[in-house]
Amino acid sequence: MSRSILVTQVKVGSKQQTTTTLNLPPLFVFPSGFRFLSHNIQVNKRVEILYTSRTASYRITSMAWIWTSLAFVALIFLLQWLSTKNKRLPPGPRGFPIFGSLHLLGKFPHRALHQLAQKYGPIMHLRLGLVPTIVVSSPEAAELFLKTHDLVFAGRPPHESARYISYGQKGMAFAQYGSYWRNIRKMCTVELLSSLKITSFKPMRMEELDLLIKYIQEAAQERVAVDLSAKVSSLSADMSCRMVFGKKYLDEDLDERGFKSVMQEVMHLSAAPHLGDYIPQIAALDLQGLTKRMKAISKVLDVFLDKIIDEHVQYQEKGKNKDFVDVMLSFMKSEENEYLVDQGCMKATMLDMLVGSMDTSATVIDWAFSELIKNPRVMKKLQKELEEVVGKQRMVEESDLERLEYLDMVVKETLRLHPAGPLMIPHEATEDCVVNDFHIPKKSHVIINVWAIGRDPKAWTDAEKFYPERFVGSDIDVRGRDFQLIPFGTGRRSCPGMQLGLTMVRLVLAQMVHCFDWELPNGILPSEVDMSEEFGLVLCRSKHLVSIPTYRLNK
Repeated sequence: MSRSILVTQVKVGSKQQTTTTLNLPPLFVFPSGFRFLSHNIQVNKRVEILYTSRTASYRITSMAWIWTSLAFVALIFLLQWLSTKNKRLPPGPRGFPIFGSLHLLGKFPHRALHQLAQKYGPIMHLRLGLVPTIVVSSPEAAELFLKTHDLVFAGRPPHESARYISYGQKGMAFAQYGSYWRNIRKMCTVELLSSLKITSFKPMRMEELDLLIKYIQEAAQERVAVDLSAKVSSLSADMSCRMVFGKKYLDEDLDERGFKSVMQEVMHLSAAPHLGDYIPQIAALDLQGLTKRMKAISKVLDVFLDKIIDEHVQYQEKGKNKDFVDVMLSFMKSEENEYLVDQGCMKATMLDMLVGSMDTSATVIDWAFSELIKNPRVMKKLQKELEEVVGKQRMVEESDLERLEYLDMVVKETLRLHPAGPLMIPHEATEDCVVNDFHIPKKSHVIINVWAIGRDPKAWTDAEKFYPERFVGSDIDVRGRDFQLIPFGTGRRSCPGMQLGLTMVRLVLAQMVHCFDWELPNGILPSEVDMSEEFGLVLCRSKHLVSIPTYRLNK
């Protein structure tokens, strides 16, 4: 290991000081294998030893603190190892001391964990930092954790992102299981995401979708390519804002970076691997600089959400369809306040609803369109069904959706191959538990690899092939009953916004396939569509899907 020592003399006032700097290479701090962390790590790579001739004292700066912390962490690691030494854990890679198997996750953790499961099995144990982690990769294993032992694994581990962005884990997605979580979930399920409430926003959905169709019609007249990924993302954001806040927000309404950029930063920080989550003893060092960014973005969001709440308090309109903020305010003002809503809970829930409905629906639509363009046979078959059920004289209405069986199969197949969340938000074991004869320690994180389950060759024939017809005559559903297809999760922690998400995905997809034929620009063949991924809180396309529309209805 190469090192260099630089000695310099600095004059401070009338006194001469000698400074010795010991330069250490990056490997001295982190092994080279930790590539999935390296893009964020901002580590002080030098140990500065300051020598002052008058006092002959040394002051060791940041590295001393790091090494002290790591020594403490090593002790914790040893105690953990001793506590489970004689208990049968699931098989898995051994990993490095302290860092565990973090280096194995790579750029695409869902794929890396899938590959490891091929070797170690559908219930796999590994350490991410100091955290014992169980990875579940088959339908049968998922049923054990999400149904048989659902209550034990209903907890949520603490996350730095939830601490700062979700108002101290007050949002439903990250809140600890208990009475508070039950109250918030009941409010969301009964008051915000009920069938009646979803139906009440039907005119708004059609209005926003009509605006998009008109834009694409104009592009079709000019034979101009449309960035489908960008347009669908904007549509989803506008629909979500109108449901949650009551109106759309322009870029300039939220910070100088713009609304969409701020929301993208929220999504990125929520998914970014934070060393403090895996090695809590060094969280305060913020080696990656992520905590600083989380604090900054939380201040921006706080100001924005306070502004929205103030607007609703001052300008409540009688007779208008209540958005989510109106509903929560009404509970907060009532004497009973049956859901125990306070300002922090309200803001965390607003953010949950916005993030949960915005990028997830857009991502599924984007992948569905990609598969349809890549598979012209499926596109033509779906268009034929739309012609038979709807006709070419009008556009699709929400009331048509229940009769579009092949559309339902296309959406299921998309969710199987491209679940919006490839890895479920980690669960946490609330007590020691034995699953399939394996010891699962209390506080273990449990990761359900939804992406791997959807491609399990034991559950699916030709698992890598996009083939909607596999659902013909099948009663497999996406609502959590069938564990080979759980894009919305299942059990206590299942997604309460499933019905809203399915409605948005099916409506937008049906309308755009019914109204237009689509052709790839620059002579690109359907088989050449780039299907590469970008991992995050949602698994989106790494490159935008661009296509040229041709209007196909009779009016």
